[in-house]
Amino acid sequence: MGEKIVVLTGAGMSAESGIATFRDANGLWEGHDIMQVASPEGFAANPKLVLDFYNKRRAQLFTVHPNKAHVILQQLEQDFEVDIITQNVDDLHERAGSSKVLHLHGELRKVRSTQNEDDIYYWEKDLHIDNVCNNGYQLRPHIVWFGEAVPMMDTAINIIEKADVIIIIGTSMQVYPAAGLIAYCQLNTPIYFIDPKPSIQENDYNNLTIIKAGATEGLTTLVEALIHT
Repeated sequence: MGEKIVVLTGAGMSAESGIATFRDANGLWEGHDIMQVASPEGFAANPKLVLDFYNKRRAQLFTVHPNKAHVILQQLEQDFEVDIITQNVDDLHERAGSSKVLHLHGELRKVRSTQNEDDIYYWEKDLHIDNVCNNGYQLRPHIVWFGEAVPMMDTAINIIEKADVIIIIGTSMQVYPAAGLIAYCQLNTPIYFIDPKPSIQENDYNNLTIIKAGATEGLTTLVEALIHT
């Protein structure tokens, strides 16, 4: 078995920690239309609503903890080189001790200037209309909204290209551009898809194995197999 494992994680990874997936079955996020709270247009139309929405999400982080699946991924570093590429904006991978975590869609515990997307600040309290960057511009959540570029995408592609094994946990593989990452792995790279309700089939990708289980159960089974291969 190869030494470099790349793990792609989505909302299902954090579900066992009590972080609900943002999007409800009816397409709403916490009762809001997605474009109201997750687009530049929504922020321009009602910045207070958007800031309040993410303030609630950020505050929730301090009430939850990494689950066993997060810990298993951290422990995997004892035997493999592990890179985590996550669509999640929480910091549970880091709090579990994983050393290499790339956030595709931003981070709740960071904010950035509305003038310069590279002017980023750690932020653990509520963010208000009068909070500004060092140059006097309004701060906004450090979140990639719909319609915005995914700045870490090229870095993620470089990581995927070097993967010996890919593990996908708790993501539908239907949100682009993140879902397109698999196209960049080397031919015949083993791909393991862990999800209790898989949205894909084994013949959808080359060398794909589906493990129909939640994050902790699926990872427990898979890691045992990887270590003894």
